[in-house]
Amino acid sequence: MTDYALARLNMVESQVRTNGVTDHRILDAMLRLPREKFLPQSAAAIAYADGDVALPGGRAELSPMMMGKLMQLAAIANHETILLVGAGLGYGAALAAALAGRVYALEQHGALASEVRRNLAGLTMVEVVKGPLAAGWAAAAPYDAIVVAGRVETVPEALFEQLAPGGRIVGIAGDSRLARLVRWTVAEDGQKSRLASFEGQAPRLPGFDAEKPAFVFG
Repeated sequence: MTDYALARLNMVESQVRTNGVTDHRILDAMLRLPREKFLPQSAAAIAYADGDVALPGGRAELSPMMMGKLMQLAAIANHETILLVGAGLGYGAALAAALAGRVYALEQHGALASEVRRNLAGLTMVEVVKGPLAAGWAAAAPYDAIVVAGRVETVPEALFEQLAPGGRIVGIAGDSRLARLVRWTVAEDGQKSRLASFEGQAPRLPGFDAEKPAFVFG
């Protein structure tokens, strides 16, 4: 029988902390959250392995290290409203809920959206919404931060339009599986700045090459 508590501890110490995730709120949340409960039952035994986990519809749950790095790059404060694009089965949304004041978890895959609602039942600060990922969720905008939980080639202007002044978007940018973590910040005067972080591997999110991009990552 898998000792999940020990597996979580080993994940945090050997995968997450050693790769530069130092925010104690993220580390503490990862120690508490049962990641195996946010995955298909067949994948529970590898919930704390260093890698992505396949989900229905050709999607995948990001590796714990990559999700931790994204959350740290987003620099989420406990009063902020966050949009998570690509909710998967809810682990990222649950992690964001430990950091933020309000989280909107956007998913376009019908079966995943239904499952994530079940997985996040009881987390009153999280609302699961269904729609095209690249369109964001304008109904609850503006957001202090938007976390794109997967690899994208472009970030549509629609997402930037949903940011509050001073807001930021974080994602994994690139046109091949090996990509780079990026944070875009929009100043109060509307000027955008880009910070590229470390390289890493991530599965592609669908829909982000369907519109003319506001920015192309290279």
